[in-house]
Amino acid sequence: MILNTTHYNPDHKQIIADLVGDSFSLVQKLKMKGIGSKRMIIDEVSPNMQTMMNRVSDINYANIELRPKGILVMINQGLKNFKWIIPYYQLVIYKVNGSSLHAQGRFIHFRNSKTFKENKKFFDKLLDEKVKYDMQYAMPEFI
Repeated sequence: MILNTTHYNPDHKQIIADLVGDSFSLVQKLKMKGIGSKRMIIDEVSPNMQTMMNRVSDINYANIELRPKGILVMINQGLKNFKWIIPYYQLVIYKVNGSSLHAQGRFIHFRNSKTFKENKKFFDKLLDEKVKYDMQYAMPEFI
């Protein structure tokens, strides 16, 4: 689900909490050594997300925030802000010449640049959180 968060809407907070959980507490954020990525350059997006990209030749940026049950991808388009809410069970990550996030019939590809390389530890943390979430629902192994 993509929300236009340019202007404050009290309903958005509840929608986000229902889908990916409330934000981590301050203590959890400190233990995790941060829950947000640095901004990354968007290289390509799926056709159904083109409306959120700058029409002129400006560079598009996005950053990611971890939540207990998913992630938030914050996209900036000029003066507009969008949040793409992705629960972990829908998230698929590909590492091909940068990184791609796929979910809900959409994708966003981040350019393999200096800003992306600075986020390597963040992506490792993201994969750890996704695996931890998926292990809660793992099928038991029978002998």
